[in-house]
Amino acid sequence: MAQLENQLSKPVGLEKEYWTVRITPHRGWLDWRLAQLWRYRDLITLFVWRDFVSAYKQTALGPAWHVIQPLLTTVMFTLIFGKVAKLPTDGVPPFLFYMAGTVPWAYFSMNLTKTANTFVGNAHLMGKVYFHRLVIPISIVFSSLISFAIQFGIFLVFVTINYLSNSKIHLTAWVFMFPALMLMLAGFSLGAGIIVSALTTRYRDLANLVAFGVQLLMYATPVIYPASAVPERYRWVIHLNPLTPIMEAFRLGFLGAGTVTTFQLAVSFALMLGVLMGGVMLFTHVERTFMDTV
Repeated sequence: MAQLENQLSKPVGLEKEYWTVRITPHRGWLDWRLAQLWRYRDLITLFVWRDFVSAYKQTALGPAWHVIQPLLTTVMFTLIFGKVAKLPTDGVPPFLFYMAGTVPWAYFSMNLTKTANTFVGNAHLMGKVYFHRLVIPISIVFSSLISFAIQFGIFLVFVTINYLSNSKIHLTAWVFMFPALMLMLAGFSLGAGIIVSALTTRYRDLANLVAFGVQLLMYATPVIYPASAVPERYRWVIHLNPLTPIMEAFRLGFLGAGTVTTFQLAVSFALMLGVLMGGVMLFTHVERTFMDTV
């Protein structure tokens, strides 16, 4: 009778090996399973499409918000900080100066706020089926890239119009650093976001501080003012922010106005790698027990 039960429990044609995938507990902080993450690339694509569709489902304007939001934000910054506060813009037309700050900053802040909600916002899905948990935050980075691409295209249109009208703006060699700048923004936002996401499994109030913290960080980053506007004796403080070289290099490349050095950008890149690696390590560690605490 026992032999008959063993024979019935064996899948037909798989006498030597029953399973092709084995799920085991993680072995340590460095057990990132990057090869497994690559196998889930199709799932990343599905999540990107889901985020893009659900963001504008049952809205009157739909994807047009990608255009309206940066334009309205830039107009408000131009009126308040350019006309009323009269902040300097390094000789760049105020509208272009503020758009060059709001477009990359919107990509960074969107990634950070959405990634910070990875565990709590998707606990219902993670508790039902297994997949590499980093699929969700990585898909957020790519879905936000769609919004950035549309807004960046609008920015290029205004840059071209001003360039053809003999404006003071001009392209510099720093424009070729654009892919690296985007990689750094994605790395900082992903690393910081998953750190907050891992901590919110135990400390829920951190999620409420993310949006407030992002607003404070914007004022500590040269988004609405150039780094050159900060008094010389305090300028070292703003350069402690690793996002400062990224924003300054972005403006320097496309508008010809900005103060940044290769060394500052290299330090920022090294810090980005540290934040990203630290975030992945903490994320991997918390992943084992997050369903018990969420």
